[in-house]
Amino acid sequence: MAFRATVLTLYPEMFPGFLGQSLSGKALARGDWLLETVQIRDFATDRHRTVDDTPAGGGAGMVLKPDVLAEAIDHASPEGDTRPRLLMSPRGRPLTQQRVRELAAQEGAVIVCGRFEGVDQRVIDARGLEEVSIGDYILSGGEPAAMILLDAVVRILPGVMGNALSGVHESFEGGLLEHPHYTRPQVWEGREIPPVLTSGHHGEIEKWRIAEARRLTGERRPDLLGPQPETK
Repeated sequence: MAFRATVLTLYPEMFPGFLGQSLSGKALARGDWLLETVQIRDFATDRHRTVDDTPAGGGAGMVLKPDVLAEAIDHASPEGDTRPRLLMSPRGRPLTQQRVRELAAQEGAVIVCGRFEGVDQRVIDARGLEEVSIGDYILSGGEPAAMILLDAVVRILPGVMGNALSGVHESFEGGLLEHPHYTRPQVWEGREIPPVLTSGHHGEIEKWRIAEARRLTGERRPDLLGPQPETK
């Protein structure tokens, strides 16, 4: 069964965007995954098709209305749809490779793209939206974040990558950043490929790669290594 993604957005014309290119685009054309968009504004009931209103309690910006968004969600994900409902949000739990793999193992996902100041909390609670963040920064809307999430998921679906091992030996898969890579020429601008990589000793090569991965992780993302023992 193909992975089925349904994206709720005020800007459906933004999709598939870069998801229509490269690996994800070829997989989409083959039917390895399916993408549909739902225009949230279609579920507004007034003649102006209003989807937002001022925040309760005052403050800047506007908030997506719960009644309109709930109608859109119910249309996109009716009773019996077991796909997770995700809301792209800077206050959500950070997206990890582990969560990506969990999503890829399911039949699809329903993804809500927020806009304005945010989404009425009542619809988040009532429709069981899982808030997901792709980083500690603010975007103009959830659409780019949704595309990034889908790119991460689609690339590891069965048959999408030509070499399945490509999805195993890379950053975060083993809890570490990926080791450095090299290719020919042997010497470039006076810089040589580390001799161990051309030694033909596969055991030593693997040891070098693990050591380099740990070194880079310690330098750049020590949080991935967990608590380290204190030194006296």
